[in-house]
Amino acid sequence: MHKRKSIFKRSVWLTLSGILMVFINSAFSVPNDDPNAIVGVWKTGDGNAMVRIYKNGEKYQGKIVWLKEPIDPETGKPKLDKNHPEEPARKRPILGLINIWGFTQVEKNLWEEGNIYDPKNGSTYSCSIKMLNNNTLEVRGYIGVSLIGRTDTWTKQVAK
Repeated sequence: MHKRKSIFKRSVWLTLSGILMVFINSAFSVPNDDPNAIVGVWKTGDGNAMVRIYKNGEKYQGKIVWLKEPIDPETGKPKLDKNHPEEPARKRPILGLINIWGFTQVEKNLWEEGNIYDPKNGSTYSCSIKMLNNNTLEVRGYIGVSLIGRTDTWTKQVAK
């Protein structure tokens, strides 16, 4: 009787260990060649915004779908794109703003040929997106060549 319980416990432990390993591998493994792997909602590195990346025709783009502080403390109204270089665009809300666009998967885990707009300073940059694992993107905005720029790490958000 004791031997059966021991074998049963060992079997259960091995089964649970296997399930846990499958979960860990799927959550943190490097994604495959699927160009849609970047589709989803991603929280920016500073945690102040979330961007939903989706396919638009043959390209990928994203829009701001959540802001930590959606209300402008100066006006008490939703934050506007007040730093945009073009006057008419300064009246558009940041929430819902398309801030990344034009991306194509150029190789496994890498999307390029896109742009990123930063509403904090009103500037648009060339951009590349590298998927480190299923839950992490490196988003690099740059001027001219990729060496001159800034990289932000975005984390995938799970639907609730």
